[in-house]
Amino acid sequence: MRILLAVLSAVVLLVYPFAVYFGIDRYGLSVVALLIIVALIVRLFTFRENQLKELKYVIQVSAITGIVLAGFGLLFRQYGWLTFYPVIVNLCMLAIFANSLRQPQTIVERLARLQEPALPESGVKYTRKVTIVWCFFFIFNGSIALYTCYQPLEVWTLYNGLISYILAGCLFVTEWITRQLIRKD
Repeated sequence: MRILLAVLSAVVLLVYPFAVYFGIDRYGLSVVALLIIVALIVRLFTFRENQLKELKYVIQVSAITGIVLAGFGLLFRQYGWLTFYPVIVNLCMLAIFANSLRQPQTIVERLARLQEPALPESGVKYTRKVTIVWCFFFIFNGSIALYTCYQPLEVWTLYNGLISYILAGCLFVTEWITRQLIRKD
């Protein structure tokens, strides 16, 4: 049951922008905000213990912040509060990735070592560069997400529910392809 709840809450959060856009129009702000609060509470209490404490931190901080934003939306009867959630997630991810640059192992290196424990020095240098690229991505993506908070809800939904996922996916695929090419050399 716990796994099912975790998966359902993750799906709700994945489609968050569409839930806000279509839900508010169809069911009203109160229903959508309460659904988001419930999904975030479930996410907070059902996420799997991860080997990376930073990911646990992102889940906790973004869930609590999302609950607060949805609560403000309910309290002030304004859906605009809900639009700041993607900004918070980007800020959390930026904080985790940027902070890991000050550590002996970046978060990307730690993720890489899950698959390749004996990562060579060239791999360590590469993962540091990839961490920096992701930091720039989170700055860029978070800035656009913030900009869209002040645009019509359709623009916010399009960017945060589709375009930002496509951009992240493109970066992920580009990095994977680059890594495969570098490994061949």
